[in-house]
Amino acid sequence: MKIGAIVQARMSSSRLPGKVMMPLPRSGETSVLEHVIVRLSASKLIDTVIVATTSDPSDDIIVDTAVSNSVPYFRGSMEDVLSRYYLAAKEHGLDIIVRITSDCPCISSSIVDEVIRRHCSSSVDYTSNTIVRTYPHGFDVEVFSFATLERAYNEATSSYDREHVTPYIYDTGAKAFVLQNVEAPESLCAPEIRITLDTADDYTVLCEVYASLYKEGRHFTGEDVVELFQHSEVLL
Repeated sequence: MKIGAIVQARMSSSRLPGKVMMPLPRSGETSVLEHVIVRLSASKLIDTVIVATTSDPSDDIIVDTAVSNSVPYFRGSMEDVLSRYYLAAKEHGLDIIVRITSDCPCISSSIVDEVIRRHCSSSVDYTSNTIVRTYPHGFDVEVFSFATLERAYNEATSSYDREHVTPYIYDTGAKAFVLQNVEAPESLCAPEIRITLDTADDYTVLCEVYASLYKEGRHFTGEDVVELFQHSEVLL
């Protein structure tokens, strides 16, 4: 069974263009996307990390980032992200897909592995820690089988479902799928915390997190982030 994390990334974000290539403090010029790749690579259960970007020339820099970090990439549709995921998963022979977005540079490999474990030990089609949110925004993980992805790819028709990849599974066509939610342990139960990158204000917060927690050669944990928010006057 081959488990792959597919990280969707493009330069043309409507709210914060080029956000995935923004650098974060204390890590040189390492970009948000690179941090996502490196942190996912620490997973004990993921066999491969794939960067899924678009065929637009503006995203050549994302391909260069994937290559420089020794991970495979796939180029596909800009708007039909569901097809991008499906074709990337098919090309790389994935049995289980872990969906991660490239604007979450604090993603925790241990949280990812927990969601994967829960999925693989259950007879479900889709497992996530966001159906009922208990984790901070930015620790989002979705896990589903290739068969589930293929069904969504073949059946989803709305532009919203095609752009956002998984709503057809957990919402539009939810009655056809078996879903599972993973709740956060007490140490990580902080749904009010936001550490994802969509706005300039988000970037300010992430810079503060990295300035406080980043150390070369060590991946700070989800618990580190929650504890920082609990004790930092800047982040409150």
